[in-house]
Amino acid sequence: MSVAQAVVEFLSHQYTVDRVGAEEYRERLIPGMFGIFGHGNVAGVGQALKQAQAADPSAMPYYQGRNEQAQVHQAVGYARHTRRRATFAVSASVGPGSTNMLTGAALATTNRLPALLLPSDIFATRAADPVLQQLERPEAYDISVNDAFRPLSKYFDRVSRPEQLYSALLNGLRVLTDPAETGAVTIALPQDVQAETIDVPLAFLEEREWRIRRPEPEEDDIRRAAAAIADAERPLIIAGGGVLYSFAAEDLRALAEATGIPVGYTQAGVGSLPWDHALCLGAIGSTGTTAANALAARADLIIGIGTRYEDFTTGSRTAFQDPSVRFININIAAIDAYKHGTSLPIVADARKTLIKLTQALGGYRVGTDLLARVTAEKGRWDRTVDAAFGARHTPLPSQNEIIGATNGAMDEKDVVVCAAGSLPGDLHKMWRIKDTHGYHVEYAFSCMGYEIAGGLGVKRATLAERVAGGAQRDVVVMVGDGSYLMMHTELVTAVAERIKLIIVLIQNHGYASIGSLSESLGSQRYGTQYRYLDNDRHSFDEGERLPIDLATNAESLGVTVFRVQPGDTVIADLGDAVRRAKAAPEDGGPILIYVESDPLLDAPSSESWWDVPVSAVSDLDSTRTAFITYSDHKDRQRPLLG
Repeated sequence: MSVAQAVVEFLSHQYTVDRVGAEEYRERLIPGMFGIFGHGNVAGVGQALKQAQAADPSAMPYYQGRNEQAQVHQAVGYARHTRRRATFAVSASVGPGSTNMLTGAALATTNRLPALLLPSDIFATRAADPVLQQLERPEAYDISVNDAFRPLSKYFDRVSRPEQLYSALLNGLRVLTDPAETGAVTIALPQDVQAETIDVPLAFLEEREWRIRRPEPEEDDIRRAAAAIADAERPLIIAGGGVLYSFAAEDLRALAEATGIPVGYTQAGVGSLPWDHALCLGAIGSTGTTAANALAARADLIIGIGTRYEDFTTGSRTAFQDPSVRFININIAAIDAYKHGTSLPIVADARKTLIKLTQALGGYRVGTDLLARVTAEKGRWDRTVDAAFGARHTPLPSQNEIIGATNGAMDEKDVVVCAAGSLPGDLHKMWRIKDTHGYHVEYAFSCMGYEIAGGLGVKRATLAERVAGGAQRDVVVMVGDGSYLMMHTELVTAVAERIKLIIVLIQNHGYASIGSLSESLGSQRYGTQYRYLDNDRHSFDEGERLPIDLATNAESLGVTVFRVQPGDTVIADLGDAVRRAKAAPEDGGPILIYVESDPLLDAPSSESWWDVPVSAVSDLDSTRTAFITYSDHKDRQRPLLG
């Protein structure tokens, strides 16, 4: 068989095996492949996929995409919803087809989510040299554009000879299924090598199982952590994505209820506890709730579970103000377990650690003063969100009202998807979540354009879930006009496959998030609005708004569009539109709900901070004022050695 045929055949026989408690799961690691064909892969991987389809359409299903970056986002969205048990492979042509995947690779690795990338490469033999779209470097002729994937991938290889295929694929899938080291796995396939013949051992093509490792914690680590918790007066748990990836939500709840320790969650950890649980403080950090941040400021012990302590989580290292605060960091990745100089790292599976830690704590219980503070601060924040959701600005609503209406019209099992702009921060603060799979916000890379493509990947995963007897879920993508314009191409993919993906498109005529940030930093929303150019001043800030009609744009792609008109009933109409979309048939294709907002109406304050430097010298009064505020916050930053 050809090398490309061997790749397809091999991938069709790979399975993930995972045990959580008494239950064991086994499913296809690579359930399908995305690809856009060009010179480089059309006669290699493309031919192999066509041959596989002719023999058995279920062996390696092929899915069209409209942009290579978006195809990687689909793979990542699928991987996150399946808790890293499965992902897609993505094939791309030589040159720009492959480099289009670079952003997707960076996103996958930053989020620590598996995606298998198969970029085509130039001729290994150099028989045609330089080939169309080849990068030539006079000082290093063995470099191709695919070398740009090296720093963005958790594993990179190039199959320059057919015999290298075995180690490349086996090592690649080892990394793909590693819970601590997963991310983008890139295996570059030169176009001539793809078509070469290789005698493949039958053992290589047999079914192979990749077991997800769930390492146990060290007993000494559990003992030391339990002693530190018992000595603490104001402990606080920060639940990160690792809680969900290790299926530890119920075990976290058991620990919290047994001890009374309150819980705040990161963006990736939303859903670790239901929003209305008595010990759930909600989001923490720069995009957090006032409840979580108030408790964090006074905490003398932070128990981080599956979090990488991104700067939003720590309020750029201003969130924890107790001078003697300590950190217990539970993480399967050593890099995160040792962060903030902690003397109490636990490098282990979150679920297994929580079970043992709960047992070790015995009858430990926090004081009544802390519980009273939790109740008071939680109540204060819940009333704040109620007010934000219940406000009625006309004719254009606030984003808060739009979030509230969308949240209220969705079912508990539905999934909200977002990635960039002001929406992720507002969703993190205010989205009321009860299901562990119901919140999917890509915020490690916060990539504009991820939303629709990633949402389509999530939807594919929910459809596979239903086939396996799981819950029925609608997937609702919330996206601003800026991100929509960056990448809405996969709407065509959803149309072609008749996939019901619901998109709530918020039109605010610019970059609302950066506009607000720019204003707070003294830069007066410079360059963040969609307006005609004023040639006399060479400014995009004062001209008339552009006559952009994104609803018509979506309709032109074959999408069903519901337009929510500005006015007194806009929020009620939006809720009705979401419910109508949910009631539509599953095979009816994507539905876009178009609503305009007022971008100057802010979300409730988190009473936290994010470090974005302000110019120390300026002729602008606004910048000088912002620098004074910035300096005050900088004084509160701490090294957080715990």
